[in-house]
Amino acid sequence: MAEAKSVSFDSIMADLKARQFVPVYYLMGEEPYYIDCIADYIAEHVLQPEERDFNQTVLYGSDVTAAQIADAARRYPMMSEYQVLIVKEAQNVKQTEALEKYFKAPMPSTILVMCHKNGNVDGRKREYVKAIQSAGMLFESKKLRDRDLPAFIEGYLKRREVSIDPKSTQMIADNIGSDLSRLTGELEKVILALPEGNKKVTPQVVEDQIGVSKEFNGYELRDAIVNRNVYKANQIIKYFDDNPKAGSIYSFLPLLFNYFQNLMIAYYAPNNQSQERVAEWLEVKPWDAKRYMTGMRNYSGMKVMQIISKLREIDAKSKGLDNPNTPPGELMKEIIFYILH
Repeated sequence: MAEAKSVSFDSIMADLKARQFVPVYYLMGEEPYYIDCIADYIAEHVLQPEERDFNQTVLYGSDVTAAQIADAARRYPMMSEYQVLIVKEAQNVKQTEALEKYFKAPMPSTILVMCHKNGNVDGRKREYVKAIQSAGMLFESKKLRDRDLPAFIEGYLKRREVSIDPKSTQMIADNIGSDLSRLTGELEKVILALPEGNKKVTPQVVEDQIGVSKEFNGYELRDAIVNRNVYKANQIIKYFDDNPKAGSIYSFLPLLFNYFQNLMIAYYAPNNQSQERVAEWLEVKPWDAKRYMTGMRNYSGMKVMQIISKLREIDAKSKGLDNPNTPPGELMKEIIFYILH
């Protein structure tokens, strides 16, 4: 068998759907969503339902040894082309020598899926990593960056033949964040709520199904700040203060910090007068770069540096550092006043 390289989620799924299997799938990383997607697809699609009783096994890394996994993987399938062996919590498997030996000569009739969450294989175990790669596919499931969430949301909905506008996309991304399991669950709820024949997600749909106000949310607060709309920004902050569940300093501080950090980077774009060049520099979509063009018009580079410093100070205070008495609502007002004046 030719040595396999680290691969992407999409390429693995394409091969699985084409029934092009390899003996070993070692799935590792900080993002459990992709690991679960691959493992669940293998569990549900490789074998026929009547074949699973004798040929599909789930083990847990904290309950078995590497030698026991290797012995189970060497079994032959019963009245089936394959046996599927899924090892969950593979990060808890100790003394991996027996598995390394198995990886060097895997059973072609066994599909072994190792689910190693919350981290990666120890990079110092070079021979172990090489053995995994020679046996099949080594996949690292990485956490999505905040700037990648809109593309993930749009792609997920597009595969379900549902469209969404940019504002709705950002509302969902800002409110749900990068927990992909929760995010996809909310997207499924939105999809189910769409009326027959109208597969388009709008801000009103997001407000109704996810509970994010289309007028008073972190996205609208950020836009008010970008445009230096003092009245709108203070209106939203008052709404947050009166309705803590709708928004808080803990949810919008990271959003503002990310924006002003990127705005500082935009100043260093080779041609920051071009929206397209700024988009390329920040690796964002052209429509998203528009708010950075607006930000550069409304905030000087020096002011942006001062804002970033103030955001760090307020973040520390919101966590109780050097702040015995100031409540979150007052901290919200303080940072908004500092940014806008």
